[in-house]
Amino acid sequence: MSRPFAFKLDKVLEYRGQLEEQAKADLARAAEAYEAKASVVAEMEASFAAHLDRETESRKSANDMWLWRQYKDSLEQDISIARMDLKSLELKLQRCRTVAVERSKEKKLLEKLKQTQAKKYHAEESAREEKENDEMATLRYESKDF
Repeated sequence: MSRPFAFKLDKVLEYRGQLEEQAKADLARAAEAYEAKASVVAEMEASFAAHLDRETESRKSANDMWLWRQYKDSLEQDISIARMDLKSLELKLQRCRTVAVERSKEKKLLEKLKQTQAKKYHAEESAREEKENDEMATLRYESKDF
């Protein structure tokens, strides 16, 4: 009976699998943070649009107009900051995606190597067993002749 195939780089493959899982988890967290911030930005933009719709109501007095403009400016600044944060999160998401793809490729490369080596090992084992069987058959055949 032949020995089972033992891949010498199994620990490295296991480690790369862990790195891939970690990269996927980081990607999921980054995507979640990006979606949350995008939702906040959308809410802020909706609030800004609603505030612009109420411009005519602010014309009651000079104080109301001043308050309306101050709130509008404040919303514009908040939206600007939130958009910058969103861009930052988008870049982080892209980096996490790139890392996850790279880690996946590294793991797949080792898996492919393992498969290739396993096929080669099994082919060699099969050839060795066939050779042994042929030798046994030859020896048995020769012993019947004498």
